[in-house]
Amino acid sequence: MEIIDQRTKAIMEACKVRARDAGLQFDNESLEYIVTNRDLIELSPKGMIPTLYDYWVNDVEVIKGTERYRLYPTNPYETVINSRPAISFYNDNNPDWLNIMIFYHVLGHIDFFQNNMLFSNTWNDDFVGQALADKRLITSLRSEHGRWVDYIIEFCRGLDNIVGYFDALVDQNEVELKRPPSKIDYYFDIFLQEEAKLSHSRIYQEVDRYNELYEENPDLAEAAFFTDVRKKYPEFITKYDKYQSQGLSRLKPIDLLEYIRDNSKFLAAEDNGWIKSILNIVRNTALYFGPQIRSKILNEGWASYWHDELFCKDDRIKGHEIAYAKTNAMVTSIDRVGLNPYAIGLRLVRHVEELADKGKLRYDFQKMHNIRAREDYDLHTHSGKEAIFELRGKFSDFMMINTFIDQDFIDHHGLFVVGKRVNQQRQTYEYYVKSRRAEDYKQMLLEWLYHPPFITVDESKTSETNLFLTHKFEGKELFKSYISHTLLGIEYLWGGQVQLETTELIPRKQNADDVAPEYDYQRVLYTMKDRKLAKVNL
Repeated sequence: MEIIDQRTKAIMEACKVRARDAGLQFDNESLEYIVTNRDLIELSPKGMIPTLYDYWVNDVEVIKGTERYRLYPTNPYETVINSRPAISFYNDNNPDWLNIMIFYHVLGHIDFFQNNMLFSNTWNDDFVGQALADKRLITSLRSEHGRWVDYIIEFCRGLDNIVGYFDALVDQNEVELKRPPSKIDYYFDIFLQEEAKLSHSRIYQEVDRYNELYEENPDLAEAAFFTDVRKKYPEFITKYDKYQSQGLSRLKPIDLLEYIRDNSKFLAAEDNGWIKSILNIVRNTALYFGPQIRSKILNEGWASYWHDELFCKDDRIKGHEIAYAKTNAMVTSIDRVGLNPYAIGLRLVRHVEELADKGKLRYDFQKMHNIRAREDYDLHTHSGKEAIFELRGKFSDFMMINTFIDQDFIDHHGLFVVGKRVNQQRQTYEYYVKSRRAEDYKQMLLEWLYHPPFITVDESKTSETNLFLTHKFEGKELFKSYISHTLLGIEYLWGGQVQLETTELIPRKQNADDVAPEYDYQRVLYTMKDRKLAKVNL
């Protein structure tokens, strides 16, 4: 690994000027390194952070990556770190023209890191420097406590997907953001879903009804709407008042590592302070990677949009047009089976730009059902660039997919959901087009997104000797093979018994391969005591 030479640095600084002229915003300082494929294999398990603490699992991943590279040689082009200054790595096999294209891609990432609200908690921190300090601390603790350091890291990493990322994202002084929802928000987001338990189609009908009233008279829409609501649901006002009276107590962070750190009597002992240090390191690392996990599609789509936009207008592309077209196609082509975040993200960014350019983000367009009228609709607003910068600043993958995946997008790009079934005659599996509906494709993408389990502490059943956890079932059960080892680690960190209440799926009957299976739901209670796991049905 070595820093780039001055000639290449000058080329990249010129790229920054063009990117800023196009509207991208990023810090002046950046660091660029030339690396080998071996370097990239060694960095991958650490999330490309060279100063991240050492851990035996990373060593195993390096061995796997090395052997995989021997069988299937690949040539990763680049990677970039959200740090201060931003650091990017370039493969030593890249020709100069490719590095120019890649640097435009990297600048798209840096602009995204430094302007998307999901990353706001990282804007003032140098994580690479902090990671180096953490690495030195763990090295020091290993010399004193030996293999117990790795046990603690393993216990903590078993919970590092259940940290209060969104709570940490909100400034503690922003009380307004943490108040209970308004009446209209409570009705749509909580009451209809959790109390009335309406189907999605019924909820959408209610949303349409409210929007129609709002369009007719914005000032009186809410009053007229809730007049009908009170007739349908006489209990609504009582439930809303009760919800409001509970105030901020309902909005406690879902952060098991933080709760254990602050409330474990075992960790409060003076001799166990070093365990808290490791817990904080693992938790802070998880919080750092949180926004990257939640914005992978949008982030890659944004960077791909700008490397194509800027490099195609750069005179240095001359003589390399065909090579660029091949490289770009390999990166951004749509996978018929599977998901390419570069491809979907790029096309969604362009889709939003086109919608805004033609004024199709307006509600009156969304109400139109005539295909020809939708195709011909064009208000010539030319606000596409403004819209995609708004997208870059305020959206996550979930928000973007849930908002902009529509039937027009699916039809335009020929997208579909692939099913898998058994061909009894040929005794093989076969893939087939299962659906071309936008709702089905959207659901497939949403299920692919990162969504950690919703697990909270039930403080009414928790004591110094018993930690009671409740898993809110959201359609997916926990990985049963992970429960025993995870609860074992929690038992050690808590210093007492741990109980977990969750829901498990019991297959009702065997269905055909192309039919969704049916399940019964069984609430169960796991108890880890003295390193022994017990399970009872509730």
